Amino acid sequence: MAGRRALKAVLIDLSGTLHVEETAVPGAQDALNRLREASVAVKFVTNTTKESKKHLLERLHRLNFDLQEEEIFTSLSAARTLLEQKRHRPLLLVEDSALQDFTGIETSEPNAVVIGLAPEQFNYQTLNKAFRLVLDGAPLIAIHKARYYKRRDGLALGPGPFVAALEYATDRNAIVVGKPEKSFFAEALSNLGCNPNEAVMIGDDARDDVGGAQNAGMLGILVRTGWRQRAQTRGLPIWPVRPSEPAARSSSCDFPHAPL
Repeated sequence: MAGRRALKAVLIDLSGTLHVEETAVPGAQDALNRLREASVAVKFVTNTTKESKKHLLERLHRLNFDLQEEEIFTSLSAARTLLEQKRHRPLLLVEDSALQDFTGIETSEPNAVVIGLAPEQFNYQTLNKAFRLVLDGAPLIAIHKARYYKRRDGLALGPGPFVAALEYATDRNAIVVGKPEKSFFAEALSNLGCNPNEAVMIGDDARDDVGGAQNAGMLGILVRTGWRQRAQTRGLPIWPVRPSEPAARSSSCDFPHAPL
């Protein structure tokens, strides 16, 4: 592909690509082991906000994935970086299991709202508190705006609809820090010593993983892990090809049966 350099790094999504909750995608461990035999850097990037990086690592180890904590970059990490840069005191709408990643962040008298996937927080009282803060000028920071995510019992609402509700009610736009934002991919690549055109993103989400990677100047590879529908790629800047077709025709590939 014109303008592309030799591949130096591979970014890999986690939930829906390597695992779904406590179940590994069949063959994902072997695929990851084969990838590690290549001379490329590997980093795991995720919008998961339900748990801290430590809890996520423990989950992946239980599923027999060989990876280290420093190889994981989450949207929680990106949100913390923004809070520290801006010296915000956030109202954190995240699950208790994710609070560990915000240890040391001052939260008294909040002057910002941070919202992730937090089903226990999505009640009228808490959302109304967030609404009043944003209405008074507090920035609304969305860890990500996924419309839904995969659970073992089927699809479930993500944080996106709740972010959209606050945006609608306050007539303010949220600051998004996770995928598919360019800044997220740039920060993930920052310590790998490569440019976007030397990296590839592998994920199961056509918008956030593949579309986001492409917008950031990376190659995006879409995997079909049993729950994404082909219709979800319509209207997106994605031109799926079969593995046997020339890759130069596309900036993403569709491997309908590949676990990774």
